Amino acid sequence: MKAYQRLLNYVTFHTRSDENSTTSPSSENQFALANALVEELKSLGVEDASCDEYCYVYGHVPATPGHEDATPIGLIAHVDTADFNDLPVKPMIHENYDGSDIILGDSGLVLSPKAFPRLKDRIGETLITSDGTTILGADDKAGIAEIMTVVELKDTFDHGPICIAFTPDEEIGRGCENFNLERFGAKYAYTLDGEFENEVECNTFNAASANIKFRGENNHPGSAKNIMINAALVAMEFDSLLPRAERPEHTEGYEGFFHLLSVNGGVGEASLSYLIRDFDTAKFENRKDMMMQITKFLNEKYGEGRVVCEIKDGYYNMYNILKDHPVCIDNAVQANRNAGLEPVSVPLRGGTDGAKLSFMGLPCPNLGTGASQFHGPYEHITCEAMDRAVNVVIELLKLFA
Repeated sequence: MKAYQRLLNYVTFHTRSDENSTTSPSSENQFALANALVEELKSLGVEDASCDEYCYVYGHVPATPGHEDATPIGLIAHVDTADFNDLPVKPMIHENYDGSDIILGDSGLVLSPKAFPRLKDRIGETLITSDGTTILGADDKAGIAEIMTVVELKDTFDHGPICIAFTPDEEIGRGCENFNLERFGAKYAYTLDGEFENEVECNTFNAASANIKFRGENNHPGSAKNIMINAALVAMEFDSLLPRAERPEHTEGYEGFFHLLSVNGGVGEASLSYLIRDFDTAKFENRKDMMMQITKFLNEKYGEGRVVCEIKDGYYNMYNILKDHPVCIDNAVQANRNAGLEPVSVPLRGGTDGAKLSFMGLPCPNLGTGASQFHGPYEHITCEAMDRAVNVVIELLKLFA
């Protein structure tokens, strides 16, 4: 079975995670796909495939004869989808794409190379989209489909031990909370959770979240002079003291940012929430310090305790680990070349399970799946790109063997 055929099946499963949930997995619906994957793995000869109580799927493919002592390599993808409508996903197939605009069903949306220039790279290929009312779900069901296809082809090439895992809750940053490294058993691993199929991603953001609370002094506006402190205005002042050029909409590549996620409140109380991101560790620490300095300044201006800033680290740049394991990067680059692709190393302006797994002791770069425009209605992929991603993984496993 081709990888795209698997994808068309997987995207029909509703697997959105829930960031407001305190359970693991965050949503019970993720079990339906996880259990289906266990049965499919078993049908492909993975005898020990299973799903644990936390919705983690594990399975192991023994080495081909003569390669039992090769390095065990892990392949990982996540079953959950992002916080955008994913029900019901109705895939649309556009054969022999000619480079023109694509009307996405009756949604009123148009997938256009004017907005997404790299669509021109897909001319002549079979493009898969949603109907514009939902995400497609290629993030990361394309990764799952490609891993499954590699498993199906396991007897056609030489390889060492292969360790398979499918995780829940990656989209809400909790995909590694209950990951069992010992059960998984890999020395190195790769997440298949990137975009273009020739990408090798070894840099992720350092990431933190910041929640700032503002306490005002509320009284009648007619007698407010020298008394009222408007918490909402103090919150606006806080944001104005951050560099405007360092917002997501003005940054790219290795540039970091402050991202204002939400604004709430009024005169008496207000709150802001931010994402803090930077690839450089020193700059990352400086960003957090800047927020604390602004907090200090406003408390000196309006009174101690008016502003409370809480910052929590999320994950760190996995290159800080991967640089000490160059074989992970070098083999991924060479695997692309062996598969006939020109490898591209790009900064991952987000996070993956691999970032946290690397700091847990499992070096884990990220590979492309062939998809693009994750987390929205313009998400798309081609059948041919998925085939190329499968070939990259096969070449990678051959190198480690």
